[in-house]
Amino acid sequence: MSKEGFVYILASKPNGTLYVGVTNDIVRRVHQHRNGEGSDFVEEYDVTRLVHLEPFEDIEAAIRREKQLKAWKRDWKLDLIREHNPKWRDRYEEACRAYAR
Repeated sequence: MSKEGFVYILASKPNGTLYVGVTNDIVRRVHQHRNGEGSDFVEEYDVTRLVHLEPFEDIEAAIRREKQLKAWKRDWKLDLIREHNPKWRDRYEEACRAYAR
């Protein structure tokens, strides 16, 4: 039985500090980040704006994608965000509506 997964990128601000992560519950995980739970890096750099999200039907595929994105150059990650979210909108509320359990 496969379990869904999500790869996400958080940003501190447009073109700011980035954080790439993977989870099986995007709403819970971003909520944790926003409350300073689960990642010292996110808390230290205030990286809480959900700027990119990729859903997967299989958590293993999501983990592979996360590793790929983490290996990318920063400029490539910025280009990915700009391509799908040119205004750097926070997409957390969208994710809540689409993926709340």
